[in-house]
Amino acid sequence: MTETYTPFVPPAPVPRTTPPSRFEIIRTVMRNPLELWGEPSFRLEWLKTRFFNERTLIVNHPGLVRHVLVDNAQNYKMATIRQMVLRPILRDGLLTAEGETWKRSRKAMAPVFTPRHARGFAEQMLEQSRAFTGRYETAAANGEVRDIAVDMTELTFDILSATLFSGQVAGTEAEFAGDIDRLLSTMGRVDPMDLLKAPSWVPRFRRMLGKPILAKFRAIVEETMTRRQALMQTDPQNVPEDFLTLLIGLQGPDGLSFDEIEDNIITFIGAGHETTARALGWTLYCLANSPQDREKVEAEIDEVLAREPDPVKWLDLMPWTRAAFEEAMRLYPPAPSINRAAIADDSWDNGKGETVTIEAGTTILVMPWTLHRHTKLWDRPEAFIPSRFLPENRGAIDRYQYLPFGVGPRICIGATFALQEAVIALGVLLSRFRFDCTDATKPWPMQKLTTQPEGGLPMRVTRR
Repeated sequence: MTETYTPFVPPAPVPRTTPPSRFEIIRTVMRNPLELWGEPSFRLEWLKTRFFNERTLIVNHPGLVRHVLVDNAQNYKMATIRQMVLRPILRDGLLTAEGETWKRSRKAMAPVFTPRHARGFAEQMLEQSRAFTGRYETAAANGEVRDIAVDMTELTFDILSATLFSGQVAGTEAEFAGDIDRLLSTMGRVDPMDLLKAPSWVPRFRRMLGKPILAKFRAIVEETMTRRQALMQTDPQNVPEDFLTLLIGLQGPDGLSFDEIEDNIITFIGAGHETTARALGWTLYCLANSPQDREKVEAEIDEVLAREPDPVKWLDLMPWTRAAFEEAMRLYPPAPSINRAAIADDSWDNGKGETVTIEAGTTILVMPWTLHRHTKLWDRPEAFIPSRFLPENRGAIDRYQYLPFGVGPRICIGATFALQEAVIALGVLLSRFRFDCTDATKPWPMQKLTTQPEGGLPMRVTRR
């Protein structure tokens, strides 16, 4: 008798059915912006509203997403509130820079993240993933419970440090796991003064709490850069040819300034591995609650690892593993919001006689959180169904309805790197261990720049 497949529905805020008051908006945005969205945002193709007397357009139609982020991207700058939150942390890093600074940085870093170059990192990803599993051996033997959210942060830090910085980041992964969480909990969240568009000199209390942590981060990066610069001068024959060396080599009048290099290192150490870490944690959590899907992933991993030792090929040979990771990113997008502001008046025709007019100054919200759960775009959008991302089913997914890495000129430069990293890490972890939920595993999705599990992901680790 065939076992009935019942998709797992992971936790998420129930869409609001009544508009929140101004006070509720402030309180919810401060606590968890994911709890703010109403039912129309998951049903309508676009929605015009006013947010603190500011014209706002919520975009859920793939054609309109393409128009704003690709076809007419030059008319849409970074939204003010987004920059108020991110710029104090990342300054002129790739995620926050604009204009010529962004163009110079993007052009300079693009060669490191080509698919060909990313494949060159596969062996290091494999080595770091295998080394990381050593800490699970005792836990698995004793059936211990570990916080997988913290573990994945440490694993992705190890991988990032080894691949892009040749293991020469001045800090340790244990420091970064706690520091990043504290940084995002303080400086990575919207402040009421941001909503009111108060000048930057008006104090943001929560952000002030995060300044010592940010100062620590920048001190570590400065030490890392100083060490590498010294090595480049004293022993040039033994300088690693990695991302760090590339960036430092770009310093000069026609390249990047010292501060811009520091900002980009902060961006990749902080934001670059944080997003992948969160997606890996959510993937393991969802698979633990979906035994049939986990069996398919485990069987696939066992079969591939038995015959193909080259990790470069795993991404193509493990469609179920990749699909589980991509489905977890659909339900819990690492970056749950993409914010823009219209520079000049604009309009878009949906081809059915309906025109969306966009006035200059309008804030545009392309929300992967609502787009990925939209009732007109997805079948059972609330459920974990990895099979929708299998190669034979991907044709039904519009390019502009699934945006885990963004899209257009500002698409995540490390998307290929992250996908390869995730499949290799999952291949190693799930070939050796099984991760199961406990009574304490009750994560709640919370937006702190990334979609994080409030309460962590305590899971029991056992040997397969």
